Amino acid sequence: MDKAQNNNRGFDENTMAILDSSGIKDSRDIHDDRVSFLEAVRSTSLASDSPSAPSWNMYDAIFKILRDSESLELAMASYQILSDLDKQYLRVYLTNSGGTDELVIVKEIWSPFILVQESVITSNHLFDTLKFSALIEDMAQAVNSLDVQEGMKAVRNMLLFQYLVNVLEADFIPRHTLYKESLNWVLFRESVLNMILGSRKVNFKSLVRDCMSLVLKRCRHNMRNSLQDLKVVKESGKSTNDSDVSLVNAIPELQRRTCSAVQKLFTLIMGLDDIRKEADLLGATSRIDGFRSPALEIILDELTYNINHVSPFLEVFAEPKWKLEIILLYFSKYCLKHSVRTRRSNDAPKDLTLEGVLNYFSSTMSTKSIMKKITSEVAQVLLAHAFQACLSLKHDPEHIHDSTEKIGATLLQICNNIISAFQNLRKIDDLKLLGCPCYMVFEQEGPEFEYSRPLCHQNENLLFNSSPCVGPQSWNLELTSFEKEALFTAAIISSQKLGTEG
Repeated sequence: MDKAQNNNRGFDENTMAILDSSGIKDSRDIHDDRVSFLEAVRSTSLASDSPSAPSWNMYDAIFKILRDSESLELAMASYQILSDLDKQYLRVYLTNSGGTDELVIVKEIWSPFILVQESVITSNHLFDTLKFSALIEDMAQAVNSLDVQEGMKAVRNMLLFQYLVNVLEADFIPRHTLYKESLNWVLFRESVLNMILGSRKVNFKSLVRDCMSLVLKRCRHNMRNSLQDLKVVKESGKSTNDSDVSLVNAIPELQRRTCSAVQKLFTLIMGLDDIRKEADLLGATSRIDGFRSPALEIILDELTYNINHVSPFLEVFAEPKWKLEIILLYFSKYCLKHSVRTRRSNDAPKDLTLEGVLNYFSSTMSTKSIMKKITSEVAQVLLAHAFQACLSLKHDPEHIHDSTEKIGATLLQICNNIISAFQNLRKIDDLKLLGCPCYMVFEQEGPEFEYSRPLCHQNENLLFNSSPCVGPQSWNLELTSFEKEALFTAAIISSQKLGTEG
C-alpha cells in the first residue's frame, strides 16, 4: 500500500510539474502545457483500466485553469474534465446497509466551494458565499461585447456557473431521496445549497432578481445576433481569426445551457424552500437555521410589479411543477382572501388549484370581477402557460401526485374550462371595445366559440350587425401564437375525449 501511495504521489508531482511556467514567457507554450496537463489527468483518472481519483491539488489546478483560461479550448476542456470527474468520483451518495439507505459524504474529495473557515485551504479561486453571488451578479450585469477578451470572460463565467450548479445538484439529489424516507431536516441543514443561501453575507433577494434578469435579458434572446456581431467585428476593422469565430459561434449554445442552469438553480432553491416549509410545520427547525423569504415569493413580487416580465419569464421557465405553482400563487393574490398566520400555523387556507382558478373565469360576471385586478393580456398568458404545465404534469409519471394536487380536475374538464375562460375574456373585451355600460348577457347559445350579445340599447346597431365568432382568429381580443396554440389544443383534446366517450 505504501508503494502505491508513493507511486500516486510521484505521478501527482510529475503531472503538476507540467504546469510549472517558471522561465516560460510564450503564452502559446503555457497553453500547450495546460492542454497536456488536462490530457494526463484524463488518461489516468478517467480513461485508464484502473483509474484513480486526482489529488486535491490536481483538482484545484484544473479548476484554476477554468477560472483563468484565455482560450475557448482550455475553458471547454477544463469544464468537461471537471464534469466527468464529478460523475466518476462522487462527493455525496447513498449506500444501502442492511436494507437501510445511508448518506455518505466523502470529505476528502476536492470541492469548488469553501463553506467554512479552514486554515489548510489557501486557494483564493474557490467559491465562498460572496463569490458565488458575485458571479451571478456579474453575469446579470454583463452586456454583449465585441471585444474578444470580454467575450472570453463571459464564457468563463457561464461555464463556471454551469459547473457550480451541477455540483449543487449532485449534493442535493441524494439528500432529497433520503429525506423523503426520513423527513430528517438535518440532511438539508448541512447541504451546500442551504449553507450558501443561509449565509448572512448573501442578499438573497438580489440573488433571485439577478437570476431572473439572466432569464429575461440574456437567456430569452439567446444571443440570436451573434452572427451579426461577427459581421460588425469585421466591418470595424478588427482582425478576426479562427478563435474569434469559434468564440462567437459557441456563445449561443453556452447561453442556452446557462439558461437551463439558472432554471435548475431555481428548481433546487424552490425545492429546498418547500422542504424547509415542511420542516417548520414539523417543528424540526430552530433559530440556527435563520430565516429568509422563499424564492417563490420574490419571483412573484417581481412579476406582480413588472407585468411586462410575466410573458418572457414564463416563456423560458419550463419546469412544469414550479411554473404552475408560480401561476397559481399569482392568481391567489387576487382570488383568495388571505388570513394572517404564523410561520408554523397548521390552519392555512387550502391552496388554489388550476380548477379553482378556472372557476373564477366560468362566467362573464366572475371574469369581469377578476379583470378589475388583472389585465386580460396577463390573464391570457397565465392561463395558456398553466394549461401547458398541466399537460406536462399529466403526461409525466413522476408528477402524478403534483398533477392531482395542483390541477384538481380531469384533463377533459380543464380543457373545457380553458375554452370557457377564453370565451369569457373575449366577451369582456368586446364589451370594453364597444364602450358598453351594461354587463348583462344572454346565456350562451349556438356553436362552439360563439358568444352571446349583451343587452345594451346604446350599441344595439353595432351588436346586431356583428357576426358570431367561429374561432380565435376573428376575435377582437388579441392572442399570441402561443395562446392560440393552447386554445386550439384544448379544443382538439376536448373533441377527441368527447368522441371517445361517445
